[in-house]
Amino acid sequence: MTFLMVFLIQNTQNRDAKAVHLKLDELIRAIKTARNKLIELEDYSDTELDVLEKDFEKIRDIDETKKADRDGQRQKN
Repeated sequence: MTFLMVFLIQNTQNRDAKAVHLKLDELIRAIKTARNKLIELEDYSDTELDVLEKDFEKIRDIDETKKADRDGQRQKN
């Protein structure tokens, strides 16, 4: 009985994950500035994922700096 429940739960989780991946793929394709190579992330090696994660950290830091600059400009005005 336990084995059957584990199998059913795992099957449901796999279906959910697949659906989420397909939805994300569609969003990536729909956004012109998105990098289409991200669609195949599940095929990347751990090293490639680490490099990509660092790229996103840099992007996030740049975005945070720009936001802080904009907020600083608003306070001066």
